[in-house]
Amino acid sequence: MTAIGWLQILAFCAIIIAITPYLGKYMTLVFSGERNWLSPVLRPVERAIYWAGGVDANKEQGWLPYTVGMLLFHVGGFAILYALLRLQQFLPFNPAGMGAVAPDLSFNTAISFITNTNWQNYGGESTVSYLTQMLGLAHQNFLSAATGIVLAVVLIRGFARHSVKTIGNFWVDITRCTLYILLPICIVFTLFLV
Repeated sequence: MTAIGWLQILAFCAIIIAITPYLGKYMTLVFSGERNWLSPVLRPVERAIYWAGGVDANKEQGWLPYTVGMLLFHVGGFAILYALLRLQQFLPFNPAGMGAVAPDLSFNTAISFITNTNWQNYGGESTVSYLTQMLGLAHQNFLSAATGIVLAVVLIRGFARHSVKTIGNFWVDITRCTLYILLPICIVFTLFLV
C-alpha cells in the first residue's frame, strides 16, 4: 500500500474518533426522545408520520412486538422491492425499456438489499430502471441501515433495562433514526460530494 493510502486510512480513523463523542451524545438524545437541535424542524414531521401510521409514540413494546414489527417491516420492504424488480417494464421512469428481472435474481436482490448485504449479480444500468433504482434499491439501502442502527440501540436498551419488560417502540426508533440521524448525515455528505 502507498503512503497516500495509509494517510487516508489514518485520516478516516482520526475523523471517526473525533466525532464519536458528539455523535454518540446526539444519538442518545434522539433515541431517548429528548429535544435536540433538529427538533424544531423535524418534530412536526415525526408526529405526522406517527399519525399517518397510527403509531402511539408513548407506548413502548416488549421484545416480541418489537421483533414482529421489525420482521413485518422487512417482509413489506421485500415484497415492494421484489414487485418493483418483476414489474419494472410496466412502471414509469424506464426510458431504456428494461424488462422484468428474472424471478430468481429478483428474489436474491430483494433479500440482499433487505439484509443490507447489497449483493448484486447484475449490471445496474443495464438491468434495472430508474424507478427501481430510486424507489427500491436506494430506499432499501437507507432503511436497512436504519434497521441495523435500531437493532444495535435496542440491544443496548435490553442490557440496560434488564429488569424492565419494555425495550422501546420499533416504529418510533426507525422513524427517529431515519429523520434525525440518516437524513442529516446524507444531506451533509451530499453537499460535501457536490
